[in-house]
Amino acid sequence: MKKAEILMLFDYNDWASRRIQDAAEGLSQEQFTAPAGLNYGSLRGTLVHILGAEMVWRMRCQEGVSPPSLPGEDAFPTLAVLRERWSEAEQAMRAYLASLTDDDLQRTIHYRTTKGVQGQNPLWQLLLHVVNHGTQHRAEAAITLTQHGCSPGDVDLIVFLRERP
Repeated sequence: MKKAEILMLFDYNDWASRRIQDAAEGLSQEQFTAPAGLNYGSLRGTLVHILGAEMVWRMRCQEGVSPPSLPGEDAFPTLAVLRERWSEAEQAMRAYLASLTDDDLQRTIHYRTTKGVQGQNPLWQLLLHVVNHGTQHRAEAAITLTQHGCSPGDVDLIVFLRERP
């Protein structure tokens, strides 16, 4: 995989995440934090999980640091706080991605999961995982938002590609 392809996938990732966040603006705080039958409880929990995973994977890949856990939901009491932190994390990821070369993407990254399991993969696979992981959980979030009458619309890659200049 080439750097240009990774950058395009992260353009998509960020676009889709913003669509979900924008739709979530239509919810009350109670709807945002209410149990929703999702793997991470509430819509807030699901969004915090997506963000936390992106932050942890960047730290593993860029800094060689494997945090023992993802950030907790309580660290993001409101959608506004979550969006602010997401913007910061996106900027950090973008700076990291900008520093990479095609050769860097082939490098093997050694890490430890939050459960303590050691792993190693080429960097491009881990970056692709970040996007794919976000896609899975954004789909769950989109269902919840739609059930509340706040559909984010289509968040498919092909829709992004068609809308992209």
